[in-house]
Amino acid sequence: MARPTTAGKNRQTGFTYIALLISIAVTGAALAAVGELTSVAAQREKENELLFVGAEIRHAIGAFYERSPGGAKRYPTSLEELVEDKRHPVPQRYLRRVYPDPMTGKPDWGVVEAPQGGIMGVYSLSELQPMKTGNFSTADQGFTDGRRYSDWKFLYAPPAPPAQAASSPSPS
Repeated sequence: MARPTTAGKNRQTGFTYIALLISIAVTGAALAAVGELTSVAAQREKENELLFVGAEIRHAIGAFYERSPGGAKRYPTSLEELVEDKRHPVPQRYLRRVYPDPMTGKPDWGVVEAPQGGIMGVYSLSELQPMKTGNFSTADQGFTDGRRYSDWKFLYAPPAPPAQAASSPSPS
């Protein structure tokens, strides 16, 4: 009686091994794709938070400037002044706290100095390239050309006074 050969069994074992390696490679590629999507989603979320926090700081700077006591308007000298403005009999609060930069996670912001002194705006210190390149709000239209988050400047500029119409004598 002839002994059964094990050649067929070895071929099946080799095939199973190759199938297992292929499935591990496919699973690895799928996990890498999921990781990339998660990373992109996290950056977009930070970007949206930067736009929100930057707009809040811009609004707080504007409120500080417009509510200056007396006739002379001035910008805050620090972001902490937006948390507690002691120029009034009852301190005013324009921000609850100085929010951290969402892109860096640190409480440090770049500041834009006003011509007459003080802080008229802030920007992120991140050098990453933004994902968002269009569809900005009216106040943020200048961000369209930004190559880095640090190019997104959240500035408050007081509205220009209305132009005075030149008074000319009416024809008679």
